[in-house]
Amino acid sequence: MKQLNLQGKLEALATSAHRSALRGIKRGIEREALRIKSSGEIAKTPHPRGAGHALTHGAITTDFSESLLEFITPVSESPEETLSQLRDLQKYTLSHMGDELLWPMSMPCFIQHEDDITLAQFGQSNIGQMKTLYREGLKNRYGSMMQAIAGVHFNISFPDSLWQSLQTLTEDTQPPQAFISDQYLGLIRNFKRELWLISYLFGASPALCHSFLQGKSSELPFKKLGQGTLYLEYGTALRLGDLGYTNSAQSSLRVTYNSLDDYVAGLQKAIRSQSDLYQHIPDYQHEAPKQLNKNILQIENEFYSPIRPKRNGRSGETPTQALSRGGIEYVEIRALDVNPFSETGIDLEQILFLDVFLTYCLLKESPALSWEEQKICDLNLQQVINEGRNPDVVLHRGTETGSLKQWGQDIFEQLHRVAAVLDEAHGAERYAPVIAKLSEWVNRPELTISGRIVDQLTSQAQDSGKLALSLAQRYKQYHVSDDYHVFQQAALDTMSERSFADEQDVVAKDNATFNEFLRDYFSRA
Repeated sequence: MKQLNLQGKLEALATSAHRSALRGIKRGIEREALRIKSSGEIAKTPHPRGAGHALTHGAITTDFSESLLEFITPVSESPEETLSQLRDLQKYTLSHMGDELLWPMSMPCFIQHEDDITLAQFGQSNIGQMKTLYREGLKNRYGSMMQAIAGVHFNISFPDSLWQSLQTLTEDTQPPQAFISDQYLGLIRNFKRELWLISYLFGASPALCHSFLQGKSSELPFKKLGQGTLYLEYGTALRLGDLGYTNSAQSSLRVTYNSLDDYVAGLQKAIRSQSDLYQHIPDYQHEAPKQLNKNILQIENEFYSPIRPKRNGRSGETPTQALSRGGIEYVEIRALDVNPFSETGIDLEQILFLDVFLTYCLLKESPALSWEEQKICDLNLQQVINEGRNPDVVLHRGTETGSLKQWGQDIFEQLHRVAAVLDEAHGAERYAPVIAKLSEWVNRPELTISGRIVDQLTSQAQDSGKLALSLAQRYKQYHVSDDYHVFQQAALDTMSERSFADEQDVVAKDNATFNEFLRDYFSRA
């Protein structure tokens, strides 16, 4: 195999023989949003019937809570189309929500008590009951508050033309899918090394409502604002930190990304190994089961990671079974906060930046990522989560330490080159201006999303809840007055109605009791 560095690959991809290889990047977005009352409190109403059945609707469903909506766009090669799809789905759902609103931030609104967070309900089919029981297990393991945090997931796959060019240029002789899986794993390793940059630029959770702590103390140096807002002066993404969507019980899991076999083996070990931490949770309470099992992970989806290798599964397949069968098909980025300054929770600049950054992660040399280096990556991320906008913040870079600013500038120098090649491939200058704009944020932290949030809160002595509620009201007015762009309302009506019929088909096909269904599922997992 011929070794090519980032610059060598970019030069080759800029030639006429390979220039079109970077066309055809495919994306999909999953945006989560809490339904709230007009007063700003979490909604306790059932999932809107007009939005379809949460089990079987392909584009509108629920996550952990009955009030935590999830909007899923179809795969598209156009970033603009993806955002339009997201607008349409949110507009349609809002039309069935009465006076309820969509909370525009990652950290949840004011929640009096965790019991106010109702588990998502998926009906009486075996798979529907399993989904709700899985969430019951999450509640009993980690508490409901953590599960009420919303995020944006960004899915991306690269075109076959790129894989063919890269395999030719590197003179690799593996079967094509083995080569593709190895390349995606290289992307994942580099993403984990420089994930802190995503948190710095796009972290949007530097503040939270005091109710999130539910009376628990925190060692973080929070400052208080208004009636109940806690914020970190230099914080970026509390959602990704120790207070947010993490799982300390999984810190002992040695899931690595140096080969697909190692990754699969690490996850499968976790779903088959019992955890001492969860033995105290009873199998049943008041005749109701409390978790799927007592293992480190109930199922593979419980593994919290900022990035996942993925393959669309066949019926009955677990995620790792799909990966073992067919290799990696795409990657899912799970590190994005909801952008409160966008009515869709993510904007076009972010998507274009992610195209460039993930292409850079793919093409850059990516040596094996040791467990020790993974821990250093995690330390860097935690440092940026808590102190990212501090001008004196220092990160671990290899065996040395250095400033965030210098490392960020070095990364953007490479991103400029990647953007130029992407622009050549598409015959238009769309990526370079975004990289030029965002590169300024490295030296001006007040321009970052978290910087803008803290500035708005402190300059107006305003609670984060008040800011979020005003944005939620504005975005509802925007969506209500906006036209549909991709979907037609009649087509969305049909999708919703069909989802109820599809759910009944699922129920009708069940030929085992729920306990028999679970035994069969885990015997095959």
